[in-house]
Amino acid sequence: MTSSRSIYVRLALGIVAVSFGAIFVRMASEAAPFASAAWRLTLAAVVLVGTAALRPTDSMTWRAAGWCALSGTALALHFALWFSSLQFTSVSSSVLFMSTHPLFVGFGSMVLLDERPTRRLAGATALAILGGALIGFGDFRFAGSALYGDALAIGGGLMAAVYFMIGRRVRRTVSALEYNAATYAAAAVLTLLLCAATGTKLVGFGARTTTFLILLAVVPQLIGHSTLNWALAHLPASRVSFWVLGEPVAATVLALTLFNEVPRGLNIAGAALILVAIYLSLRDKEIPHVHRPHPRT
Repeated sequence: MTSSRSIYVRLALGIVAVSFGAIFVRMASEAAPFASAAWRLTLAAVVLVGTAALRPTDSMTWRAAGWCALSGTALALHFALWFSSLQFTSVSSSVLFMSTHPLFVGFGSMVLLDERPTRRLAGATALAILGGALIGFGDFRFAGSALYGDALAIGGGLMAAVYFMIGRRVRRTVSALEYNAATYAAAAVLTLLLCAATGTKLVGFGARTTTFLILLAVVPQLIGHSTLNWALAHLPASRVSFWVLGEPVAATVLALTLFNEVPRGLNIAGAALILVAIYLSLRDKEIPHVHRPHPRT
């Protein structure tokens, strides 16, 4: 049985990998947002579908496949909205607003999964909302278009919440490999259709952009997101979702280092409140039902 310490260590490494997502999108400057999402999901799907075909676990049913299709749809919309937001707002604000998904997961789990949040989790949620409001106010004062980017990122956060909640349900019976393969494949198909419908260019990029598109698929998707999906068999969705809030810290540091993108005062204050919310949620000792992991995780 996997120990709690190893679960959190592995999850922390996954968060670091996910944090490179916004950076690689910026680096792949020739690719439009939909193209970046399509490359990320399609390359990851090809690798995992091929691996799953060679190592079948027979855990997938038609019902589970339907849930994976819904999860993939949410994942594709998550990336489409989030990557689009990076054209209008800063990396730190985009990642932080996208990371509102724990709020949606908390309320969604209460309504759909019959799990009421604890007082500490409710307090953490309130702090996170306040932190997001401070960041949005700061962007509104300094750049009007940033508010639109923040709204797109919030939409991406909502889709991420749907993705996490479905993942928690499906991972009760489906192995991580087959869940990831089916979900990424469904998401890849949708993003490719979005690219076709919008006339988005998918090929003909320079070597630099192509390199970062490949890295986008390997690091934040194959390593990062796959680790989060693995963790959903061991921890409640609300726990995994709150841990992902560590992503803005790493992403902001990377943006400062690589792009000289210095957070403004209100952005820093908002980020501090969200980090306090993470701390409070992790100190919450009341943990909802944790699913028994699939034998082949």
